[in-house]
Amino acid sequence: MIRPILKYGDSTLQQKASNVATITPDIERLIDDMIDTMYAAPGVGLAAPQIGVPLRIFVVDVSVGRDPEGLIVMINPQFVVREGMQLEEEGCLSLPGFEATVVRPTRAVVKGLDRDGNEHQREGTGLLARAFQHEMDHLDGRLFIDHLRGIKRDVIVRKIKKLTRAGKW
Repeated sequence: MIRPILKYGDSTLQQKASNVATITPDIERLIDDMIDTMYAAPGVGLAAPQIGVPLRIFVVDVSVGRDPEGLIVMINPQFVVREGMQLEEEGCLSLPGFEATVVRPTRAVVKGLDRDGNEHQREGTGLLARAFQHEMDHLDGRLFIDHLRGIKRDVIVRKIKKLTRAGKW
């Protein structure tokens, strides 16, 4: 089932997500919904808080469904390694229509549980490393706009306020 994606300004997006205690049928359905929602958006990643569920789960697929092996599900993820630095334009399903250059690691290794409850570890470089950091930020109540300072951030916030007043956000 495709779920609505929360937009910047919703307080759920600013909360630190809780660990998943056990993988239940409800959690399995949530993961299926997250995958459906991510692909429908379309996006390369989605964290549970973005659909209003404050749990530490994210899904990522930088192939956007083109590679059957590309889908990564992480439950209760943690960073093992983050190194290097890349500066690239980044967007977010919770900030549709907005992009900005954000500093991210060039390499990231994340460990967590898969949907069967088995621990696994995935390494990402480039876009995948960026996606890991972006989704982990969501689990900690941060969005890419929180990494911006000065005029760039102010311009985005003002535009969102204007869209909100016009009933378009």
